[in-house]
Amino acid sequence: MHAWFDISAGVAGDMLLGSLLDAGADAAAVQRAIDAVAPGSVRLDREDAVRGGQRGTKARVRVLVDDPPHRSWASIRARLADADLSEETRARALAAFGRLAAAEGRVHGVDPGTVHFHEVGALDSMADVVGTCEALRTLGVTSVSASPVRLGSGRVRAAHGDIPVPVPAVAELALGWQVCATPEQDAPGHHHHEHGHDHGDRDHTHDHGGHEHAHDHGDHDHAHDHEGHVHASQHDTPAQVTTEGSVGELATPTGLALIRALAGRCEPMPALTLERVGIGAGSKDFAGWPNVVRVMIGSPVDGSAAPGSQVADGGPAVEASREEPATEVAELQANVDDLDPRLWPSVLDDCLAAGALDAWLAPIHMKRGRPAFTLHALAPRSAADAVADVMLTRTSTLGVREVLTRRRVLDRGFLTLELDGVPLTVKVGSRGGIIVHAAAEFSSLVSVAEAGGRPLSDVTQRATGAIVAAGLVAGNPVPAEAAQERRA
Repeated sequence: MHAWFDISAGVAGDMLLGSLLDAGADAAAVQRAIDAVAPGSVRLDREDAVRGGQRGTKARVRVLVDDPPHRSWASIRARLADADLSEETRARALAAFGRLAAAEGRVHGVDPGTVHFHEVGALDSMADVVGTCEALRTLGVTSVSASPVRLGSGRVRAAHGDIPVPVPAVAELALGWQVCATPEQDAPGHHHHEHGHDHGDRDHTHDHGGHEHAHDHGDHDHAHDHEGHVHASQHDTPAQVTTEGSVGELATPTGLALIRALAGRCEPMPALTLERVGIGAGSKDFAGWPNVVRVMIGSPVDGSAAPGSQVADGGPAVEASREEPATEVAELQANVDDLDPRLWPSVLDDCLAAGALDAWLAPIHMKRGRPAFTLHALAPRSAADAVADVMLTRTSTLGVREVLTRRRVLDRGFLTLELDGVPLTVKVGSRGGIIVHAAAEFSSLVSVAEAGGRPLSDVTQRATGAIVAAGLVAGNPVPAEAAQERRA
């Protein structure tokens, strides 16, 4: 099933999510996925709305906690890795957040892993990203494309003064995509009801005991450098417009990050046997055009929207998590002998964010005995260009080697055991319903060790015992509660 998003009036995370809910996505499954990442913190509501005379669904994220913590990209990545999500939803969400963190890091000249998402804004983004990815899964969508995007016009007031639209993070995310300013260019003389587009406007309320405490949140491009950490925008909410008569921002970072991570290509609506249509409403209502995102879902005609299509900038489309026993992938390699070693972790993260299935370093010696590393990345063919671009631009190499190879994978699933009263996530590899091996996720071992104040080596040994005691050993059948999915 293919989904094409019409983002010709702009895009925001809540608008994408609203369009998929309107198209029939399983709202209960979406809420469960959000709860898996942010338990007890967020409630997703939906309501009917009319924008420019057109009916749509408004997705509203309601934050239920008074003082949520800041979240770094590294901590969000760990949450997504540990959460009880389908592998398809997890991979898509990691790719979207990776795009967002890489863009913010690029803008502010820092490691993407140090980018922080402030408080409620982090919960907003997690709900939009995870909710959208899970909604696509429930609709059976295996490939995505989208129209050119409107970015907006004028200037806005941000943390560091009056800046032009698009703001820096959106401009970075838009590289390689077809863009234009506003629908006003196509319909001169149209006027909107309000200045500013405010796609990402939230009903930011904390619901406790029937009381809702409203909060006034800051401008969009918040970037405060404290002890080397960059704090990205508090919310996916456009900033105050300072140019009279301009619409301001039409595309928000979270919305565009989702499109860039998920969409296989920028194109007019492809040939589809149409099965579903969904309309996601923004918060403002303009007189000149409907403030909506529209999704068209159907079966491709004559392969016109085949899964794995190339993104305009070479990034990957996210495919379904099922694959044949042996699939063709690209292994990319580059030898580097003059990169600051402290940069390697962010390079590996950027490769994964660009669609690599795996990325690693191998120590080597080059001519004249110089110590160096070979950077390796394994990627689907559809993502090879994007990963190669990361290698060429994030390291000092002058060239990247590419070899097509084949790989075989086991089915994998996850089970949760309890160790010292703390949940322990166990990854189970299997073939034909029979366990091949099972092991505790390392991040879960760390959580158990920290909770009990025990040495990690002790927890690791006892976790192995718990896994064996649970019958998760080679040759046993896979338990029914371990949902098995092939790794994409």
